[in-house]
Amino acid sequence: MEDLRIFAFADEADPTIDGQIAAMKRNGLAGLEIRGVDGENIGKISVEKAKEVRARLDAEGLVTWSIGSPIGKINIETDDFEAHKDDFKRQLEIANILGAENLRMFSFYIPKDKDPAIYKNEVIDRLGTLATLAVGSGVILCHENEKGIYGDNAARCLDILEAVPLLRAVFDPANFVQCGQDTIEAWELLKTYVKYLHIKDAKLDGDIVPAGEGAGNIPFILNEYRMQGGFAVTMEPHLAEFSGLGNLEQEGEKSQVGGLRFANLHEAFDHGVSAFKALL
Repeated sequence: MEDLRIFAFADEADPTIDGQIAAMKRNGLAGLEIRGVDGENIGKISVEKAKEVRARLDAEGLVTWSIGSPIGKINIETDDFEAHKDDFKRQLEIANILGAENLRMFSFYIPKDKDPAIYKNEVIDRLGTLATLAVGSGVILCHENEKGIYGDNAARCLDILEAVPLLRAVFDPANFVQCGQDTIEAWELLKTYVKYLHIKDAKLDGDIVPAGEGAGNIPFILNEYRMQGGFAVTMEPHLAEFSGLGNLEQEGEKSQVGGLRFANLHEAFDHGVSAFKALL
């Protein structure tokens, strides 16, 4: 475990930055993939707030590994991409203030009744535009497979990564499972592009479960990732409904939290981290 750096979406433990710091330190984690802080999505915080968060983390010896941004989680037909580009530029600024090496992003929600292939060129053009805007920022853009977006299966993720070479991949096993994608097949297709892993597991029925208890093949993928020199993962247990969870889903969808019950969010978060550490 010594050569693996474990980060976390610690807003799953606590909405406040103080509570997140406590959760990370209690679990021996290296820092944040920051998504929500003090009740605000990372895309909405002010420059002043970002500086405050950086100072708090620095004081505790913790880092921001990645910005868990919602960039690319807009409808490709109906939402304003020009305004979204402005949001993206601001998030690059926040990433630099926080010292984040990476920015997690997506490849646009596709209308459910239409063939994603129709939108391939538009998706690639948009992601290419964002990648160009990020040149010189020092921030690596990492595409995450997510339900309902163009890149929700391995083949379409590969479309993106081959066409936009400035992008890397965040590999999320649970999201692939929930889309009916075999994770070992996905790994074999995408492994050379993967910057880091999200540690989230799911059963074939879609329920989120602790790492190693689902169909995500996390032990196999983690071993393969480490063998090719991978050194970083982000905990995203999703074992309880936390503040802001609903905002992460496409309209009309809801995360399928599994059947485990916990006294509070900190207990659920700690259980998720412990389950993952037991696999190492």
